[in-house]
Amino acid sequence: MFLPTTKKEIEKLGWEKLDIIIITGDTYIDSSYIGAAIIGKVLLNAGYKVGIIAQPDLNSEKDITRLGEPSLFWGVTGGSVDSMVANYTALRKKRRSDDFTPGGVNNRRPDRAVIAYSNLIRRYYKNTSPIVLGGIEASLRRIAHYDFWSDKIRKSILFDAKADYLIYGMGEKATLTLAERFKTQKTPYDLPGICYIAKSKPEDALELPSFEKVTSDKQSFIKMFHEFYNNNDPITAVKLAQQQDTRFLVQNPSAAYLNQQELDKTYNLDFEQDVHPFYKKHGKVKTLETIRFSITGHRGCYGECNFCAIAMHQGRTVRWRSENSILKEVQTFLKDSSFKGIISDMGGPTGNMYGFECSKKLEKGSCTKKSCIFPQTCSLLNPDHSKQLKLLNKIRNIKGVKKIFIASGIRYDLILDDKKYGKKYLQEILKHHISGQMKIAPEHTENEVLKLMRKPSKEVLISFKSLFDKISETLNRKNEKNKKQFLTYYLIAAHPGCSEEHMRNLKSFTGKHLKINPEQVQVFTPTPSTYSSLMYYTGIDPFSGKKIFVEKKDGAKNRQKATITPKTKK
Repeated sequence: MFLPTTKKEIEKLGWEKLDIIIITGDTYIDSSYIGAAIIGKVLLNAGYKVGIIAQPDLNSEKDITRLGEPSLFWGVTGGSVDSMVANYTALRKKRRSDDFTPGGVNNRRPDRAVIAYSNLIRRYYKNTSPIVLGGIEASLRRIAHYDFWSDKIRKSILFDAKADYLIYGMGEKATLTLAERFKTQKTPYDLPGICYIAKSKPEDALELPSFEKVTSDKQSFIKMFHEFYNNNDPITAVKLAQQQDTRFLVQNPSAAYLNQQELDKTYNLDFEQDVHPFYKKHGKVKTLETIRFSITGHRGCYGECNFCAIAMHQGRTVRWRSENSILKEVQTFLKDSSFKGIISDMGGPTGNMYGFECSKKLEKGSCTKKSCIFPQTCSLLNPDHSKQLKLLNKIRNIKGVKKIFIASGIRYDLILDDKKYGKKYLQEILKHHISGQMKIAPEHTENEVLKLMRKPSKEVLISFKSLFDKISETLNRKNEKNKKQFLTYYLIAAHPGCSEEHMRNLKSFTGKHLKINPEQVQVFTPTPSTYSSLMYYTGIDPFSGKKIFVEKKDGAKNRQKATITPKTKK
């Protein structure tokens, strides 16, 4: 069933009042790819009466009041994407389209949506139930953070939104325990996975440099971010506190990750895989085309690219679903009359991290002074693609499944480091799971920039391309009808440390070694709670302490991009 979004639906269910109302910046897609839908269904499955209001009108009470007031709490999320990233380009130009909005026009998601929706609730319900923030926008802005769009350090979003609590990371466990505390009228301040505002610093908390200190001293901001970044593993994290004005932002240690049984239970809940009819009537939702028949196989990422926030939201430990759970989800696709046999993606944050992890990390938590796959893959990780190979083979052999795409980004260094199954995995991907093009994300080719990005060296890229070409040629010889396969490269311009000279070298490298004229190039966007954003703001490499070049002028950023993707005259 869909979560109710109208009064009529609530009456039909025989409910007098909702326990929880979720407010979201996306339209309501009932899918396991959508955080608001997952949290709503998890709460519903636990026996709570849950409703949802998507993209409420800020200039009227008609949306925010149509379900009444919840008895336990309001859940507020900006949606599947940070609202500022959704609304603006890297050059701060307003985006015209929004793939999560019916009709595709970007006219329903407000800037700083979490703050806007919290204010909207307070406007019409003065002394209401607690407001609880969640989702990626809140999660990555939970502490003092650099905000690119205002070009300054901002306080925790809890302060700006005047909310009561914030749930960070993948919030199923924290949300369920918080709901139980509200229901039983017990204090929630000790719960893992939440942030709150306190009048004084808890005695057992590690105190971070204050908001006042980090706004006036960049070295203090770097120190704060290191401590923040290294205290997000459920096994090793400690409680953090940061003074912001006369009060303290308190971050409790992370909630435990869902184990495989819990992941299976979550993803096998009854999702409609569609847009709620109340919103669907307003137009087509582009995102649905991508996620409707896609499968999330795992969560978390140990890639730790410095420009990516996945590690800070989903965690650095990879957790994966069982084969049975995934095969069960495929069977639900087969029952859908609109399923044409094509699975759009079988992946996760990184397509080929399913099924293997570091045993030491699982027991003792993430390392604080060592990365799993940078600058080289740690010997304790032991990349092993065999479980994913076995799973993909089983899905391919299901009657009614014609094609399974691997659309999630693939770490090509892991393929090379898997000496036993890596080559076979790549063969299977090229033979069965792409359609002419395989997408990889080297992001750059100059090792000086790659090091600041925490990405593999260009020598690794050359080795992978060589293996790709050999396998592709072999497949072509064995099957004359097989079309030639190509690599598509995602690249970034104007990352901290990157100059126009670096981009000219990239242009030369791609022509000489990759035999392409790059097309998939984006200008770097500093997003909250990433090391690359820290570099952008401070102009310092936070690991070496050395000053680095940072391009901050829009025109020069555009020139970096145009160095390899010049505009053609019509």
